Amino acid sequence: MNLEKYILAVITTNRNKVPAGTGVFFCDSKQEMESVAGNLEAILDGIAHALSEDLYVIVKH
Repeated sequence: MNLEKYILAVITTNRNKVPAGTGVFFCDSKQEMESVAGNLEAILDGIAHALSEDLYVIVKH
């Protein structure tokens, strides 16, 4: 099986939005969350998408 599209990481300030099956990064503020998302985007060679005010995902397309 060859996966071409998948979630690399989840970044959130809301501990109630915790998905299973991927790395989750908890942040204390929106500013920290945006910074972590930007850094992980570059490190993981993925794309950051804001799904809500308190939730980002890093995906591989």
